Amino acid sequence: MYPKKELAQIIISACRQFEIGTVIISPGSRNAPLTIGFANDEDFDTISIVDERCAAFFALGIAQQQQKPVAIVCTSGSAVLNYYPAVAEAYYSQIPLVVISADRPKHLIDIGDGQTIRQENVFQNHILFNANLQEKQTEKNFELLTEAFSMLTQVKGPIHINAPFDEPLYETVDEMMEFPFKVNQQIQMDEVDYEQLSSQWNASKKKMILVGVHYPDTELEILLDKVANDPSVLVLTETTSNLHNHRFINSIDNLIFNLNNEELTSLQPDILLTFGGLIISKKIKKFLRDYQPKEHWHVNELRAFNTYFALTNHIKIDSKTFFKSFSEKTKYENGSDYESKWMGYRNHTNERHKEYLKIAPYSDLKVFESVLESLPEQSEVQFSNSAIIRYSQLFKMKKSLTVFCNRGTSGIDGSTSTAIGAAYVNTNRTTLITGDLSFFYDSNGLWNDYIPKDFRIIIVNNSGGGIFKIIPGPKSTDALHYFEAPHRLKAEYLSEMYGLEYKSASNLKSLKEQLADFYKDDHPKILEIFTPNDQNDIVLKEYINYLR
Repeated sequence: MYPKKELAQIIISACRQFEIGTVIISPGSRNAPLTIGFANDEDFDTISIVDERCAAFFALGIAQQQQKPVAIVCTSGSAVLNYYPAVAEAYYSQIPLVVISADRPKHLIDIGDGQTIRQENVFQNHILFNANLQEKQTEKNFELLTEAFSMLTQVKGPIHINAPFDEPLYETVDEMMEFPFKVNQQIQMDEVDYEQLSSQWNASKKKMILVGVHYPDTELEILLDKVANDPSVLVLTETTSNLHNHRFINSIDNLIFNLNNEELTSLQPDILLTFGGLIISKKIKKFLRDYQPKEHWHVNELRAFNTYFALTNHIKIDSKTFFKSFSEKTKYENGSDYESKWMGYRNHTNERHKEYLKIAPYSDLKVFESVLESLPEQSEVQFSNSAIIRYSQLFKMKKSLTVFCNRGTSGIDGSTSTAIGAAYVNTNRTTLITGDLSFFYDSNGLWNDYIPKDFRIIIVNNSGGGIFKIIPGPKSTDALHYFEAPHRLKAEYLSEMYGLEYKSASNLKSLKEQLADFYKDDHPKILEIFTPNDQNDIVLKEYINYLR
């Protein structure tokens, strides 16, 4: 059973040719031709999620894991606007999404017809390509879809296909047309002058490598270790970097908390080499903006952000290919104490970190120590944003864990939906660690039938946006209530409604008891941990001062 609408057939056959495997469909009438076509085609895994915002983030979680495009399909009107947060996240995180919105024909736009808005180019500022299709313009539609899917391969990110359908919408036929064009899937990479780069690198005594969001890659770890086996090279990673080595420093903020202006000046790098996605640490951003490197090279085949206002070279090649050649040309620089200086500060900080945690009172900080220790080996962790991901940066993560967080736009929206989408296709156990505002904001993320039995959610409920008590500014105003959004909500009844087992803890003893068997049994669970809203910021500030 195929849709009679030619336009729907063209879109579906294009998705098949481009090997789109998963299609997330939200209910509606205007998208009926697409729904009928995708749902009746065995080449696609079709998933039904009602809330379009959740559907888009669910798709983003799948695409994040598989590193392949996922399609989302919705009806006309405000439905498509609900995709926008995930579209922006996909754009900045370079995650491939195929956004397909059904639309009214042009003669019905802006005449007062129901469920109708101006959908063409609606994602203009955060989209790689807009394919505004039209019925009965077959050749033009072929060309637009070919260009859209080619762009998706070349750049990585979201594309938007807007398809207007006139009634009738539910007619079917027995045959399906084939998409006649081939999509260009070759990524164009630059020729890299390794001789020139290595000459600069080997002549410098202070080199910093900073890794942002990255997928786990054992081969890359080995290559990076070879480059880092040099006292003039320092490697900084983050929770989301997923690269590990005894030389790599991963608790960046802890380290920089300690340093005065004189020390920071002495640590200013000559060359900064970055790769991976966006950086979480505000401390390292400020350091590199205030103490700029003479050279900043960013390695990425697609895009380079001038985060530190010092970008001098965008090396358009993937990081593994780059380090395969670059590591062969770097030379050991034995006249530098750059790495040893940093390591001295790191060792001091690590000792102070351990000392404080022994005496720290029950708080968000102490909760994170227990929660991170309890995470099962060889599992995946999805962090929500704001204070949650920043607390994780204060601790050393287990090497066998894989870590993800929506850092493209750093929003609290969609964290639950992304985590469930990721868990849906992940063979390893997935745990979402989230804040209370992020969890309640995306509670519709639980409204689906695709939550794996081993999925776990840990909610750190400090009764509001605790980060606004930590960052400078909000607490000094008379409007903290509006920044922090205090509440008395609990997740217990939501857990019951969606069929998840619920547990709670409100002190260190009950937390350890609940964590002891939290990962046992074969059904999804929520653990809600209540922490003292009036103490968390005080403890964190004491911790920072203690590190100094």
